[in-house]
Amino acid sequence: MGILAGKVAIITGAGTGLGRAAALSYAREGAQVALIGRRRSKLEETRELMLQETGLDALVLSADVSDEAQLLQAVSTVVDTFGHLDIVVNNAAVFEPGTVAELSLVDWQQQIAVNLTGPFILCKAVLPHMRRARYGRIINITSGLSWNGAGGYAAYSAAKAGLESLTRTLADEEHEHGILVNLYNPGTIRTEMHATGKDPAVVTPDLVRLASLPQSGPTGTIVTYN
Repeated sequence: MGILAGKVAIITGAGTGLGRAAALSYAREGAQVALIGRRRSKLEETRELMLQETGLDALVLSADVSDEAQLLQAVSTVVDTFGHLDIVVNNAAVFEPGTVAELSLVDWQQQIAVNLTGPFILCKAVLPHMRRARYGRIINITSGLSWNGAGGYAAYSAAKAGLESLTRTLADEEHEHGILVNLYNPGTIRTEMHATGKDPAVVTPDLVRLASLPQSGPTGTIVTYN
């Protein structure tokens, strides 16, 4: 029995990169996994890999994380399918360059919508279910750009800084309900958004630990891959 046996996890951006690696690691630890993303074909690839490597099937849910109606429907489907949900990994992201001077309002709003508003929507949607169970583990994926504000990535940096503040706020609000909310900074990893960096699989042990924290575990903290 894996450390996540009996748990149900939602992972956004699960079709590629860190999301796919997290889904595989969670399944290896016995979790039932719901894969959320915009591209169903990529989610199906993750699902097939899970079946091959772990024998566990996944629930595939096509959804745009910036669309409240789609996310609410996805959460409802997860609960209807499994009866409960325990873990959320807010991993879906848009990583596009742009300085303050050159970013259009549309581009700014799109990155904020996916990178900050999306996690807000999903967290809000899962809270009633986690509160009822008096159990929840929420992991929000952040970046070093949240604090160093590297020039050329204005919207992404601002969104991640906002996500860190949202995480600390949510952790303070929900601790009494048995819900732990933490941040994870994987550093530079190879994804469709970034061609160089380490294999996403090397950081997933940290994500497993955060998903399996005991009730007395930390909340409102940031864990960085070393």
